[in-house]
Amino acid sequence: MKQHCPLPIQNGIKPSYLVLPHNPQYAGQTLLFFLCQHFPFVSQQAWQARLNSGMVVNQHGTPLNEHSPFQAGATIFYYREISRDEETPIPFHEHILHLDEHLLVVDKPHFLPVTPSGRFLRETLLTRLRLHPKLQHLNLAALTPIHRLDKDTAGVMLFSHNPQSRALYQQMFERKTIHKTYHALAPTRLDWDYPLEIQSRLVRGDDFFLTKEENGEPNAHTIVHLLENRGANSLYQLHAITGKKHQLRVHMMKMGMPILNDMLYPQVLPVGSEDYRKPLQLLAKQITFSDPISHQTRVFISQQNL
Repeated sequence: MKQHCPLPIQNGIKPSYLVLPHNPQYAGQTLLFFLCQHFPFVSQQAWQARLNSGMVVNQHGTPLNEHSPFQAGATIFYYREISRDEETPIPFHEHILHLDEHLLVVDKPHFLPVTPSGRFLRETLLTRLRLHPKLQHLNLAALTPIHRLDKDTAGVMLFSHNPQSRALYQQMFERKTIHKTYHALAPTRLDWDYPLEIQSRLVRGDDFFLTKEENGEPNAHTIVHLLENRGANSLYQLHAITGKKHQLRVHMMKMGMPILNDMLYPQVLPVGSEDYRKPLQLLAKQITFSDPISHQTRVFISQQNL
């Protein structure tokens, strides 16, 4: 069941929530004890300050403090915190391509995550959009991305801001009735017959943030066209028939043409070593679909080029 949030959006950041588990080890303990155990990377002093600020509440909106008892099954709401010194500003900007009563379509820059996660909180596309001056008339608490795009990938993103119609647009991705076209720069290979079809089985990698291939029935399908031979590197058009995590990056590497400036494939580079002069050369160039409400063909094209 979806939780009602008693806290407002603050500086573009929507509160997080956590359902307290039924675990005997926390019986008779304080909420502070549980939070320190559950989030060991946050200091006890930091949790005490948060709890005593009045900005951690239960499902009824009642503020909690460092002496509040742990109550299994209760829900707490709180704001994630990352100091501004820990979060480096990302010097690229999103552009709004389209807005109607159901959809917001955005041209996302490279390096910008879509939603808050890990070391990114303010510098995310969702947080920026909630602060955008041209969108303040929307129900920004309901603003939700309806598909994924890696932080390193730029291009067209669809958001729903209307809960009543959201499922209709989400179903397009579930039923694979939406067509996504990507552009990529990668080493030139003239020994393949294009269009090149790549099918393989992709699973979670040994590290949670990676994807790898394994033997078995294919579950990932990509079609590659050679658009423009630029010498050592070429511009390719990629059609993602399926939508597995990092599918295009893994498939291009498989065929001996890894996408330029990839920090994960074929070699994982250290976190935080991004070079803003060398964005991943992968762009979600176009999304096409039949609108589930108007039944008109919709085409949204990124203004960016590789």
